[in-house]
Amino acid sequence: MRLRDRLARILAEGHARDHAGIDPGMLKMVSDEDDEHAPSAVLVAITDRPEPGLILTQRSAKLRNHAGQVAFPGGRIDPDDADAVAAALREAEEEIALAPSLVDVIGTTDPYRTHSGFAIVPVLAVIPPDIPLVPHPHEVDEIFEVPLAYALDPARRTQHEIEWEGEVRHYHEIVWEDRRIWGVTAAILVNLCYRLDPVLWREIGSGAQ
Repeated sequence: MRLRDRLARILAEGHARDHAGIDPGMLKMVSDEDDEHAPSAVLVAITDRPEPGLILTQRSAKLRNHAGQVAFPGGRIDPDDADAVAAALREAEEEIALAPSLVDVIGTTDPYRTHSGFAIVPVLAVIPPDIPLVPHPHEVDEIFEVPLAYALDPARRTQHEIEWEGEVRHYHEIVWEDRRIWGVTAAILVNLCYRLDPVLWREIGSGAQ
């Protein structure tokens, strides 16, 4: 069975469960009536190799929002975008030169509402390995790949809290080599780990048929 098909099946099974496994302090679900957050989308691109990887970017330190942080390619959903998928594909092409024709979209998963005013829809997809990606000079400093099994491993993350604007806020952190993955990106990964059940997603990395 192809990686794309295994991911689609496991994700569907994960969404068939309730939200009992999602930490409300990490994931803030977006309601249909939420009009205070800018609709946005990110591409969760998984490389189709025996040990799949996850494409992430180091955002430019000059950006106004989430400067210098590790992030998925993505951004606001523009009026001309048909939907979140179209927005994620457009942003990925702009930020890392990933051609939409190379992206095999599986579907969307749980939205995430950030404190900085964005309602983000993660778009899960599979891409060929070793594509020569190019960072946008004004938006992305670097592009790198993390093993999917590592990024989703609960043992690889820690939970922290910080006081910001008079409130105590909690966040997850995943350290990969010299990269610090935290905030929105880590929260999306934590939720994706729940959707890709720990017992089932292990077969993704193993290449089981």
